[in-house]
Amino acid sequence: MKSLFILLTFLISNILIAQTTQKVLGKHNDKDVSLFTLKNKSGHVLKLTNYGARIVRIDVPDKNGKIDNITTGSETLETIVKGDAFGGATVGRFANRIANGKFTLDGTEYSLPINNNPNTLHGGPAGWYAQVWDSKMSTKKNKQSVTFTYLSPDMEAGFPGTVNVSVTYTWTNKNEIIIDYLATTDKKTVFNITNHAYFNLNGTGKGFIQDHLLTINASNYTPVDKTSIPTGEIKSVKNTPFDFTTPHTIGERIGSMFEDVAFRGYDHNYVLDANAKIAATAYSPQSGRVMEVITDEPGLQFYSGNSRSWNQFKETGTMPENSRSSFALETQHFPDSPNQASFPSTVLTPNKPYKSRTVYRFSVKKD
Repeated sequence: MKSLFILLTFLISNILIAQTTQKVLGKHNDKDVSLFTLKNKSGHVLKLTNYGARIVRIDVPDKNGKIDNITTGSETLETIVKGDAFGGATVGRFANRIANGKFTLDGTEYSLPINNNPNTLHGGPAGWYAQVWDSKMSTKKNKQSVTFTYLSPDMEAGFPGTVNVSVTYTWTNKNEIIIDYLATTDKKTVFNITNHAYFNLNGTGKGFIQDHLLTINASNYTPVDKTSIPTGEIKSVKNTPFDFTTPHTIGERIGSMFEDVAFRGYDHNYVLDANAKIAATAYSPQSGRVMEVITDEPGLQFYSGNSRSWNQFKETGTMPENSRSSFALETQHFPDSPNQASFPSTVLTPNKPYKSRTVYRFSVKKD
């Protein structure tokens, strides 16, 4: 009897620890916006919302076992909608920039709304990050997941084809966020999708990210013009501030001279080495937290938070003022690919669905 009681207690405690819950925050555009809380067996938490199919909180321990949130985000409807447009969100129909808001497909030129003058960024001013997605919770083999789905109609934001897209977030007992993307179209179109989470491995409101050690397994990058559009070249990172093939702190070379001007920070696409099992690793010596990025995408956009302040966003949900309080590592195809014939194709066709996986894995490195 005693052993049965112990077994029941164990099972109940596991059910209470590993769970997914949903809370309706209110309505936006006549659709319910919900907050989803995924808790794994260690009690660590991932929070999501169907507004923009986005990550809003990641609670993981530091080297001393103290749990902190390490991403930007909000848990109230007003600050989710009025806060940072891209933070934590699924961005599409085309992540990153398209030059001058134009591209040509099969001889037809398409014009897109401009929201990053003179370019289109992350699908324009009403991209997928600003839409309320449908959602479904699931628990399989003790893995907590939420799937968000969205139907993007033909010519939404100027893009051809009706696209059905789904994004499934799975929160594992190993503190991994597994992001599975799936998309189909009824007409040839261009497609690029990513998650735009910002991270500070020191914890929310605990300083800046210049001290983070970063490794990116990319021997090459795509240089950009003054509007952050790729020139079409693929250049070696060797002897440049872009070389993270060995660990460097994010802030180490910001402010140094490069190509006769002061280097102002990172917002660049890296061409990932094909044989690399891990695309990138970030490590905070202060907290001991480690984040690994695993992906089957060819590119990684590294943004060093050149115009972001963590504290203001945390308190008010408004746009940031100061720089480098968080960073982004966005797995995707290359910017402006529809206009760059030498880049990997971003054309999506009816006979070949798009399928991709990215993993953010969190762990601790002790002194």
